[in-house]
Amino acid sequence: MLEMWTSVQEYIFLSLFLIIAIILKRKIRFLQRFLIPTSIIAGFIGLILGSEILNWIQLDIEKLGTLIYHLMAVGFISIALKERATTPVNHRRDNVNTGLAIITSYLAQGIIGFAVSLSLAYTFLPRLFPPFGLLLPLGFAQGPGQAFSIGTSWEELGFSNGGNIGLSIATIGFLWAIIFGIPLMNILVRKKKAWGLEDREKMIRLKSVDIEEKHTENIPKRMFIDSLTVQVVLIGVVYLITYFALRGISIVLAPLGEYGYTVAQLLWGFHFVIATMFAILVRIILNALKRRNWLHIKYPDNYILQRISSGSFDFMIVAAIAALSIATFRENWLPIILITTLGGIFSLVYTVFLCRRIYTNYIIEHIVGLYGQFTGTITTSMALLREIDPDSESNVPENLVLGGAVALPLGVPLMFILGLAVTGYSAQKPVFYFYALAIFILYLAGILAYLLLKSRRKKTVQQ
Repeated sequence: MLEMWTSVQEYIFLSLFLIIAIILKRKIRFLQRFLIPTSIIAGFIGLILGSEILNWIQLDIEKLGTLIYHLMAVGFISIALKERATTPVNHRRDNVNTGLAIITSYLAQGIIGFAVSLSLAYTFLPRLFPPFGLLLPLGFAQGPGQAFSIGTSWEELGFSNGGNIGLSIATIGFLWAIIFGIPLMNILVRKKKAWGLEDREKMIRLKSVDIEEKHTENIPKRMFIDSLTVQVVLIGVVYLITYFALRGISIVLAPLGEYGYTVAQLLWGFHFVIATMFAILVRIILNALKRRNWLHIKYPDNYILQRISSGSFDFMIVAAIAALSIATFRENWLPIILITTLGGIFSLVYTVFLCRRIYTNYIIEHIVGLYGQFTGTITTSMALLREIDPDSESNVPENLVLGGAVALPLGVPLMFILGLAVTGYSAQKPVFYFYALAIFILYLAGILAYLLLKSRRKKTVQQ
């Protein structure tokens, strides 16, 4: 009978950590003032109570890793299945700018991390996995789920403890978001007049899409099935399609030998991207059927899908931090600290530089939101943003969500560039490292030049 409980014990423990964190957040003012998301607090509680420190609770790290892998995909599918409201043209421009800004942060962080790890591998740390530094954009700009997923897929190619190293980098990213994000907000508010920004009351009011969806019951009672069940079914169908698609792609890539195997492993790690694309396709098909009156019920429920997504990401973050290995961090502390420190400083400076040039309204809000996005997750970003935009008066929340959708197709080529870099290690062809680095630099230069020139022309026209 006890064996039946082992399959759910990680869920039980993660729930316990969240309950403790909720109580602490309610009672301790320090935690409220510093905007630390409850899921991050819960994760550190799990790390302390787990085998790494106090050893009061035995957590199965492999099961936690599996949870992280699948919860990430569930969260992204839920977001992609949601209906999008029609936005004005000026809003769409900011959506696109935000998407381009997100993809440039991936590229720039990748260049920094990869350059540092290559330098260390060819000097002080000859046994270091050369593509080590490519975990920086995965951990900082995309979060623990992606960093763990890709790091784990690289373990089969020779990267020892890749998944846990990815979690370490992502956790340090959270710390950069919180420890430096809050002072950044205060400095920006004081700098507002010096930068010539207008007071909030005189700024152009851009009504954003409310993050909190209103719940409307879409599934009629005569169907005798709950709306939540329907959303879970939709997510399950998309995930099933994703699984068979990845199986098919792996078979197609097999004749390419080492490179094909490496790219296939990478795609399994980026399963959430493939799943998101299929979810968008399913939403488009459902909308088309509804317009032709072949479908009379609107099955996706934005409210429930948002709740599923938020819950998935909360549990994912708790599991990611609780699964950290301090021993692995000690073994790799030098490259981790060096790469994350340079990545954190760059993210801080780059966000201020870029936002002042590509946005004309709510510049401070965009800086705070994107800095949280570049170093943590959308959850961290929203937590920081609420401090200076508590009533969601700006269009920044909408830009962060829809900008991610813009960045998605532009990010697909990155998977193949990452595959090229990792193939350099598995096939013992170091020249591939420098090919990959050169492509990263050219890709960044092209997108950044387009973004800055487009924004400059827009500001010139407005003046």
